[in-house]
Amino acid sequence: MKDRFLFFFTLVILASSLTAQDFLDGAFTFSSKKESYITLADGKELTGFIDDIDRKKGLIEEITIIDLNKKKIKLKPEEVKHMYIVPSGFDKLSSGMNNMYDATKWNEDKSAHAEHIKAGYVFFETTEVMVKKKKLTLLLQLLNPGFANKIKVFFDPYAGETASFGFGGIKLAGGDAKSYYFKKGDNVAYKMEKKNYDDELENLYGDCPSFKKEFEKKMGWSMVEKHIFYYSGKCE
Repeated sequence: MKDRFLFFFTLVILASSLTAQDFLDGAFTFSSKKESYITLADGKELTGFIDDIDRKKGLIEEITIIDLNKKKIKLKPEEVKHMYIVPSGFDKLSSGMNNMYDATKWNEDKSAHAEHIKAGYVFFETTEVMVKKKKLTLLLQLLNPGFANKIKVFFDPYAGETASFGFGGIKLAGGDAKSYYFKKGDNVAYKMEKKNYDDELENLYGDCPSFKKEFEKKMGWSMVEKHIFYYSGKCE
């Protein structure tokens, strides 16, 4: 009984700390039982169920879906514009997420993504990315769909994490990814690593005079979510 009380107390504390400025958790596995919504590069809309996802070095190479007519369709990243798909139950449990988490994080979100996000979907978008001096077309999960109007932050499946602590499998602090893919405006996306973040601050936020004043002594990697959120809403 005591453990159960502590568990639910932890959930309450966790939920109260969530804000709309947090990045979503990255997902690795996806439900084959929930409908997926895919918009192709030519504008065609597909609704179906995830059958298989082929990856290379963690990045999506091909998606196989079963459409509503039970037809199997294979798609390369360059054939997809964007898609909404549901993480598997395993991913939701392993990251400590539940409906309370989603509702708390997105209750103030008015973006076009909000309806699907609140329903448990994650959003993927195809974009050009520089990977080791080579430009690739990748299908990546967007982690800041509610505040991505200036800088988009995409999930890096190979990113390590900082040290964390939690209770009952729920992360309470730490555990921040050490890298993401950043895309500012219409520029080609690139890998942003914790170790290089200080060197990129001017390129990312230098065109916003109020940013330096707001975060004068809070420029570290642990503040990256707040940095992106502020830049999205407060900078011209």
